[in-house]
Amino acid sequence: MEYRKIRDEGDDRETGIEDVESLREKSVLLSGAVLDNRLASVGETKTDSHRAKAKWKLKSVVTLALTILTSSQAILIVWSKRAGKYEYSVETLKCAISLVALARIWKKEGVTEDNRLSTTLDEVIVYPIPAALYLVKNLLQYYIFAYVDAPGYQILKNLNIISTGVLYRIILKKRLSEIQWAAFILLTAGCTTAQLNSNSDRVLQTPFQGWVMAIVMALLSGFAGVYTEAIIKKRPSRNINVQNFWLYIFGMGFNAIAILVQDFDAVMKKGFLHGYSPITVLMIFNHALSGIAVSMVMKYADNIVKVYSTSVAMLLTAVVSVYLFGFHLSLAFFLGTTVVSVAIYLHSAGKMQR
Repeated sequence: MEYRKIRDEGDDRETGIEDVESLREKSVLLSGAVLDNRLASVGETKTDSHRAKAKWKLKSVVTLALTILTSSQAILIVWSKRAGKYEYSVETLKCAISLVALARIWKKEGVTEDNRLSTTLDEVIVYPIPAALYLVKNLLQYYIFAYVDAPGYQILKNLNIISTGVLYRIILKKRLSEIQWAAFILLTAGCTTAQLNSNSDRVLQTPFQGWVMAIVMALLSGFAGVYTEAIIKKRPSRNINVQNFWLYIFGMGFNAIAILVQDFDAVMKKGFLHGYSPITVLMIFNHALSGIAVSMVMKYADNIVKVYSTSVAMLLTAVVSVYLFGFHLSLAFFLGTTVVSVAIYLHSAGKMQR
């Protein structure tokens, strides 16, 4: 009896020791699992952080490129003394640049589902819509000068800012904060003020037809821009050069129609390249690169960023013109620049609070 009692106590001790060791092993395993989860979480956080930084850098680069290219457009137009009807050439060059970029990608990565040109009817059928909208807008722009002078037209163009914000909210369902809406209104006011001159009050004398055309043009421009962004972002993994190719192919077709409507007689008599000069060729390259930059901003940012970028470009053009053409900055320009700067700050602040 005594022996059995001692043996049972020994078994209990061994069992207790085994339980303790088992608990220690479980504790170590559990701690290792927690540590692995924490390390994995840290790794994912670092990866997300790197991706966010890379995306921010790309967005900043394309936005800066768009601002500089847009700013230089007006300067090139002044140098060439030609507004020009060369949209077809621009679309053709953009299409060619997209194909060259694709060829480099195919050589480096091979042809994949996301970078191949072949596509379905459901995907490609949406691309003619923005091209058709821009065609109607350009045709209206051709006729609006019968009712509106150049300064008045520049001011009425700022309606695009408001129309883009409204359509951005309606079509893409993207919410803007109250501060951002206030910034949008200030941006419109600032751009308009910066463009005022001694004859700017004439815009108030614009006839009814001019106002209707300006409003329709603003809606068409805003809708085309927002719709293009929706197309491009519908397939985020789709290569931007493929999307650009299909956009520009239809753009070439609709611009060919515009040439037939507006300049058919001149093209038949003098040839398509009549009046082209080295500056004109440079302008075509500028417009082509600007168009590609716009697409990339829509892909990696949005239409709101595009609006602010082009607004800043307008101010930058005026500043550069002081040194190149002896342009005199007015008090209205300084006031407008201040308002635009405040609008940009408010938009950023509103975005952080959203």
